[in-house]
Amino acid sequence: MASIKPSLAKGTRDFSPIEMEKRNYIFNTLKTVFKKFGYNEIQTPSFENLSTLTGKYGDEGDKLIFKILNSGDYLLKVSDDLLNSKNSNKLIPQISEKALRYDLTVPFARYVVMHQNDITLPFKRFQIQPVWRADRPQRGRYREFYQCDVDVVGSDSLLNEAEFVLIYHEALKALGLKNFTIKINNRKILTGIAEVVGKQELIVDMTVAIDKLDKIGLEGVNKELLERGFSQEDLDVLQPIILLDGTNSDKLDALKSVLASSEIGLKGIEEIEEVFQYVQTLDSSHTILADTVELDITLARGLNYYTGCIFEVKTNEVAMGSIGGGGRYDDLTGMFGLKGLTGVGVSFGADRIYDVLEELNLYPVSNVMSTKLLIVNFDKALESYTLPLLSTLRTAGIAVELYPSSAKLKKQMSYADAKGIPYVLLVGEEECANGLLTLKNMETGDQVKVSSDNLVDLLK
Repeated sequence: MASIKPSLAKGTRDFSPIEMEKRNYIFNTLKTVFKKFGYNEIQTPSFENLSTLTGKYGDEGDKLIFKILNSGDYLLKVSDDLLNSKNSNKLIPQISEKALRYDLTVPFARYVVMHQNDITLPFKRFQIQPVWRADRPQRGRYREFYQCDVDVVGSDSLLNEAEFVLIYHEALKALGLKNFTIKINNRKILTGIAEVVGKQELIVDMTVAIDKLDKIGLEGVNKELLERGFSQEDLDVLQPIILLDGTNSDKLDALKSVLASSEIGLKGIEEIEEVFQYVQTLDSSHTILADTVELDITLARGLNYYTGCIFEVKTNEVAMGSIGGGGRYDDLTGMFGLKGLTGVGVSFGADRIYDVLEELNLYPVSNVMSTKLLIVNFDKALESYTLPLLSTLRTAGIAVELYPSSAKLKKQMSYADAKGIPYVLLVGEEECANGLLTLKNMETGDQVKVSSDNLVDLLK
């Protein structure tokens, strides 16, 4: 039988020990910050009932859900007529009851509804787990990837939005990033702009177009707006709003004038100002608002989903898309029958952050060499001496290995070198007899004699 050449499924990756060390550095840094702000970790299953996920992401999103075939003979109860119809939309519910989770938000909503009698509101949770999407793989986009979500539900206080600004700032600084922008906008401001233009029914078309300003420029945005049903007169009103510049205060003052006739638009401005005031009060350095936070009127981020403040984070040190984002949603759990539970949350793009830190060489010196000492195995007879020593060192908290067989010394030293083990302990008959062991520093090549009693102190 011919051997099968192994390969990875498209859109997935292996992670080496060094890569895992870096990924865990990101995850652990984020967890530390999340916990500092009072958020607790939950986890949900990697797969959900298909009915839980279907219909929550729109038609395009539903197509990207990985379905799991029922176990056993999944076609047994399917009628011949249905099979012959070749209608996959009707067939799937008959042969698949489960699916891999598409994101962490819908499972979180399901969790809140199912545990509503057990959780205390406001409920502050973070979740760092993989999700799966049957998308076309490309650079920076995978079919299996991690999401790092942090949300609070059951509170409409804008203090939460302000703390997310601080969470972004503290976490990214802790990861070594120096120059990044936390962009903020408000759905109500966008609604107000659509009202002023007189095109409330085209709000989605408007925001989809202006959200592309950085990519296609003003001329491209204007062309797209005209194609989507806006007139030249509408563009004359929109253009100065889209091109607002100056400080955040300058932009807010200009918006107050532009949106004077829109109650909802003014409400959005009021919310942004309250968030800014909270940030200013909470920031002991009084620099975050001026140096890092930017009011961006063109920011939309899933307009139909969000209902209040919207966030997006970009690094200014590397050419990369957004490395984080989120916003306020008024009815997270309504999809499962629990109405009126408002919430707000943001996400960190772990995979993009990984690439940014890699490019900027910001990872700390690798601690991937989990083994600090290798004990050379000369022969089986000496194991009566080396095995208790192995146990003593591990009890003292030192990561140590005994080479599993009495291979040639060169092979054992090469093993230590390949794994980056910094010390090798030579325990031969002579060492056992006089109680002085030979400790070799693999980096310098220096060797010293040390007693077993002093070995622990020396390695620590």
